[in-house]
Amino acid sequence: MQAVTLVLAGLAALLHVYIFVLESLRWEEPATRRVFGLSAELATATKPLAYNQGFYNLFLAVVTAAGIVLAGSQPEAATALLAAGPGSMLAAALVLITSDSSKARAAVVQGLIPLLSLVALLLWRL
Repeated sequence: MQAVTLVLAGLAALLHVYIFVLESLRWEEPATRRVFGLSAELATATKPLAYNQGFYNLFLAVVTAAGIVLAGSQPEAATALLAAGPGSMLAAALVLITSDSSKARAAVVQGLIPLLSLVALLLWRL
């Protein structure tokens, strides 16, 4: 179950690095605006907010990656990090869907892999 946990956590981290790229580096690009359903004007107006939010996603990915790296040598620390990173990702997905139900699809995309990672972590560490 450890391998499943690490693969799922790695996928969750990669997804959040991708979200970082979209929000912090490519926010005003036409393809990114289509993903988020934004006009050029709204993308320009919200660019500082998206830039900041993107870094939150990157930091969650870094925490998760650190847990993956430590899994072989320090399982207790890895468990804490593998709970904190994906757990925060899942919590953010829940905030998204509760703040705007029209974002349900985005919340599922953002939260499903972290949820599966947490279930696998629980099964591994039991």
